[in-house]
Amino acid sequence: MKKQLLFVIFALMSVMSWAQLAPLHVDGRYFKDDAGNIINLHGFAQTFSPWFNEHNTKWDNYDVSGCLNYNKGIIDKILAAGWKMDFVRQHMDPYWSNKPGYYGIGENDISIFDMARFKKYLDEVFIPMAEYANSKGLYVIMRPPGVCPDVIQTGGEYQQYLLNVWNVVSQRLKLKNKPGILFELANEPISIIDANGKQGGTDEMARFMQPIVDKIRANGCNNILLIPGLGWQSQYAGFAATPVTGENIGYAVHCYPGWYNGNHGDNNVEINYNDFKKGWEDQITPCSNLAPIVVTEMDWAPAKWDSSWGKAFTGVAGGDGFGANFKRLADESGNVSWLLFTEGHHLAAFKDQAPTNGVYTFLTDPEACPWACYHWYQEYAEQRQSGYKPTVTSVNLASTEISLTPGGIKTLPLTATTTDGLVLDVAGDATYTNSNPAALIINGGTLVGRNQGESVVDVSYTDPQGGAHTWQVHVTVSYFPLTADAFNPSIYETGTFDPATGNLRTGLYGFGGWKYDSGINLDPYKYIVVKFNRAPSCHASFRLFDENNYWAGAAEVDADGKASLQVNLHNLKKTNGNKLDPSHIYIVGFWSYGGGDISIKEVFLSNDGYTPAGIEGVLVDETPALERQGVYDLQGRRLPEGQSLRKGVYIVNGRKTIVK
Repeated sequence: MKKQLLFVIFALMSVMSWAQLAPLHVDGRYFKDDAGNIINLHGFAQTFSPWFNEHNTKWDNYDVSGCLNYNKGIIDKILAAGWKMDFVRQHMDPYWSNKPGYYGIGENDISIFDMARFKKYLDEVFIPMAEYANSKGLYVIMRPPGVCPDVIQTGGEYQQYLLNVWNVVSQRLKLKNKPGILFELANEPISIIDANGKQGGTDEMARFMQPIVDKIRANGCNNILLIPGLGWQSQYAGFAATPVTGENIGYAVHCYPGWYNGNHGDNNVEINYNDFKKGWEDQITPCSNLAPIVVTEMDWAPAKWDSSWGKAFTGVAGGDGFGANFKRLADESGNVSWLLFTEGHHLAAFKDQAPTNGVYTFLTDPEACPWACYHWYQEYAEQRQSGYKPTVTSVNLASTEISLTPGGIKTLPLTATTTDGLVLDVAGDATYTNSNPAALIINGGTLVGRNQGESVVDVSYTDPQGGAHTWQVHVTVSYFPLTADAFNPSIYETGTFDPATGNLRTGLYGFGGWKYDSGINLDPYKYIVVKFNRAPSCHASFRLFDENNYWAGAAEVDADGKASLQVNLHNLKKTNGNKLDPSHIYIVGFWSYGGGDISIKEVFLSNDGYTPAGIEGVLVDETPALERQGVYDLQGRRLPEGQSLRKGVYIVNGRKTIVK
């Protein structure tokens, strides 16, 4: 009788835990519950294979009971240790779905995948584990078996594999439309080609993922779907221009020390806040301004512990170190959920106790992720329970003059400072009126250059206390702007660029110029013309890349000792001997040994080698009032000679000039 009573009590507790899982949906750039509360989740990860369950020491030989008992026990022990977790990422490991006795070339080899086995163990292992996690109050993110091949292709074998896997998963009644189940659609894509074999960027990734989303939705399944980026899930900026469409869409990001700017020291990665923030803003912010983000892999610890994937230190928020700065960036984004990817048995063994005799271990070292995250998770739980909302003390738009390239992406620098000292990115919460959609796309606070032209953008933001704020922003879109916000002197190695003089100084064997995440089509033009203020003398060359990869090889044109270059776009070969494809250009710029300036006067497209095919360059004039002759406004009206110029954009001597 006692056993029966205990069983009933346990069953009731499970139902009550399930009831605590509020249904989540995507509302703009946030996960929200049915009451409209913003929900950010914090959790851990599980992988259901003997090797990833303490290296084959706990169960093996396709032992379903052994796998379930071990992994359920890990969940129980983690929660009993006091971790304030509210989600778990669960890997439907290919150990179960690959043909027994066949050995592929790695987790990315789908040639030995067996659909019948996948269906069997989906029902016997993966669904029972998801249900158990839900019963413990944990949302579940389910990940497909294995990892992506090095190169995936729209219309290719791996896309069909994912279509087949998610077609099955999205029809399982125990998963379909369940409030506690989310799907991460692939793991760590690296690079992609289109159906014709051409190198693609994030726009191609959106085309690759869209049919998978559509297949799931066609099955009547409306679970939240998380879309991966390229570069092992580190490249997301292009989704601002070509997002995956549909309801309940978020993005799954990976973040390890050094991925978003960092210098590799002796085993540990050296991170500082400003560089990390720049890398994050370049790739993650354009996407997090559009949709919710879940970081589904992330951890760190000093290398000496050999117990985490990432090798770095917690450090200090705003200073040096990875962990504290990661947390700050996630918090300032406002819509980032994240987990600790450290193996579950480590987390299960955690004790919130000071180290014995002052001797640290992996679990007690404040520079390793378990100690820091344990206490951060508690803070998050307390904030949610108390209904905490940040109080904004000031709102700032850092720039009202912005330059972009066609296909270029930049987040509007709109921030709100709180009483806690956080500088929140709120561009995705503002509203926008765009005067020229033909030149500019605005998507969730991210600006995307479309075609050469101008746009005036009206920006409105209401802070949490009800304060209204408005601005007007002028955006210029051109192919090769010589401006601080569009020209990157540090595409490879750290360089400097002075927009007032046009002087670029690359790092040693460095490269600076322009990047086009979605590629630009220069096929309609015959030439790129480069003019220098003085001939370079630092072994300079002008380079163009038709792949979204700096190491893929470029067309190189020697520039040393030359006052100008006339580059025939249709007669260029790359260093590997292949012809450059001008219809897909991803990187353009200048390489040098460093140690000397490349003084750039202008760069423009031409059909005769001399005359610009439109106004290409943008000169920035920092002085707010200058007396000039031969000045025209953007409507072509000549201004009176000697008139002091207000802030704005003018045509001076046939060149577009911004007066600041």
